[in-house]
Order: sequence, then structure tokens, then C-alpha cells
Amino acid sequence: MAAPKILPGIQPAEAILELEKAGVITTAVPFADDQVQPASLDLRLGRRAYRVRASFLPGLGRRVVERLEHVALHEIDLTQGAVLETGCVYIAEILEGLALPADLAASANPKSSTGRLDVFTRVIVDGSREFDIIDAGYTGPLYAEISPRTFPVLVRTGARLSQVRFRAGVSRLDDAALTALHSRESIVTSNAPSIQDGVAVSVDLSGFDSGGLIGYRAKRHTGLVDVDRIGAYAVRDFWEPLYGHGEGSLVLDPGQFYILASKEAVHVPPDYAAEMVPFDPLVGEFRVHYAGFFDPGFGHAGAGGAGSRAVLEVRSHDVPFIIEDGQIVGRLVYERMAARPRVLYGAGAGSNYQAQGLKLSKHFRMGE
Repeated sequence: MAAPKILPGIQPAEAILELEKAGVITTAVPFADDQVQPASLDLRLGRRAYRVRASFLPGLGRRVVERLEHVALHEIDLTQGAVLETGCVYIAEILEGLALPADLAASANPKSSTGRLDVFTRVIVDGSREFDIIDAGYTGPLYAEISPRTFPVLVRTGARLSQVRFRAGVSRLDDAALTALHSRESIVTSNAPSIQDGVAVSVDLSGFDSGGLIGYRAKRHTGLVDVDRIGAYAVRDFWEPLYGHGEGSLVLDPGQFYILASKEAVHVPPDYAAEMVPFDPLVGEFRVHYAGFFDPGFGHAGAGGAGSRAVLEVRSHDVPFIIEDGQIVGRLVYERMAARPRVLYGAGAGSNYQAQGLKLSKHFRMGE
């Protein structure tokens, strides 16, 4: 079947399904019913993973399997489930492959739930010199690099840790277009947002309830988390709640993992998609937001999302760092959709985080 016509912009769910029918997305196992999101495709782990000595990129002209021959320590069967330990690096096969036409590229990111578990996940492909970037015209398999940082996780064939977007042409809004979009649609709840290579997002340390809850810090040496079990774990067994007590600041300890939330409510209009860009080192010595995709309709009132905050996965680097209430911690970039998806985020799309405030991953029972 010939590849469908590719319109400029981020490809919506309907186009992703057409790409699969045309063989641009290849898989021996049919898509799951909820695998295609409004502007992305969830990627499923395959049958095998490999414990490796270190992270790597294959490099131009080299295949991932060739590098695995030199860095793999042992092979792991994922069909019956396997525990991935903290501090280790794994390379897993992905069930989906690609045969991209010359006018279509792709990029990957961890799913929101993956980032909130502090599971560091990146996609690599044959010949790649960058993580999570898949050049236009690429044909070949996909692999996931997985490194749990805080909790050991149980994964199996079919588990979804990453997602991929398909992009044609230049779709990112420049600052002038972003300013115009904000004036029309109020993409963040700020009358005068900072717009420079994206719109600024700041952290809320003022408190989210009457007790002054400002976030959570992950506990060490916990039990494992099965990534496919929703609402299966008590918060108290994995997380320590943090309270502000009116101080308006928080000391980030090196090596600790925190869940915080943005001060601004975020709005992604139906004709756009957004992404949290990599952390700017000029802001401070910490990393914010592993999982960066925001689908069309996130925070959109028409999809039941008014008031949705961006949840921030935060990790300090080498030194303790004091983060202040209202401090800018990241920027959102917006991209044009090739077409508006029929189903928006939060409107029957299996969305777990619409209208969220401060919220842990879907694996935990809030209030316990």
C-alpha cells in the first residue's frame, strides 16, 4: 500500500493509523485499542532485553545489534516478565519498527507515567547519533534504553514506557507565533508570560491543600513497581510528602527524586501539541521533566481539562540547590498539528492526567 499523503505538522491519531496500514509503522502484533494517542504512538517492549555495561549510541552506519555484541552482559526474556534493577542500564527490543518516507521524521519521549517513576528511558535506532531522534527516511528497528533510577520495575513484552511523534516539515512556533497564540488561547495562566524559545513554566511551592503539601520525595529501597498495574500501590510505601510551612522554598538534595507541579495551569489548544524542552542549565543545577509530550486538548476546557498543571519530575545534580516558589524551571514549546485529532486528550482517549494538580503516576493510590 502506498504511503498516505503527509501534511505538514505533527501527525494526529488518524494519520498514525494510516501510517500503520501503509507499512510506514511496522509491527508483527496489531496495535492495542488504546495505543494511539491524539498526537503520538505508545511504543511496546518486545520479547528480549539486554543488560549492558553502559549507555551507548551506535553511530553513523552502525547497527544496535552490532554494538550489543560488545556491551551486552546477558540476555533477558521479557515474555514472562522481568525485574529491571535500579542503577543498571538495559536495552530492550521494541515491537514497532519504522519505514519512514523521506518527508517524515519522528521523535520519542518517555510516557508521563514512566517519568513519574524516575525510569530514565530513551529510544535509539540503527545509525543514530542522538537519543530519541529518528531521521526522515529511516527504515529499521527501534530499541529502548531503560535505566530505573529510584524504584526497581517489573516489565514485560507489551509494556509501554516510551511514545513517538511523527513530524513533517517545520512545525514549531517561533516566539512571535507563540505570543499570538497566547493572546488568543491563554496557553498558560499568566497575563505576561516569559516567552523566549518557548513559554516559561514555574514551580508552585505555595501548597496544594490545607496542610501545605508542596510535593513528594521518593523513598529509597522500596519494593518494585509493576508498570502495568494501575492504582496498585500505596503512596506511603514509596513517597514522602513534603510540606512548605509557608517558607516558599525547598532544598533539593543531590541524587533525590521529587514530584512537584507548575504554578501555571497549562493549555494545549486542539490544533497544537506541546513539549517540555530540555532543562536550561542557566536556571540552576537540576533537571526537570523527563516526560515532555503534551497532547492536543491537555488543559482544554472543552475536554474537561481546565486548570491542568504540568507535573514536574525534578532531580538535583551534584550539589544541594534551593528552589524558590515561582522560579522558572522549564519551557514549553508548541507545534502545529497537521490536522486536529478527532479525540482530544482527556476526551475518551484513556487520559490519566487531565485536570491534574499535584499528582503521582497512575500506579499509586492517592490518599494512601
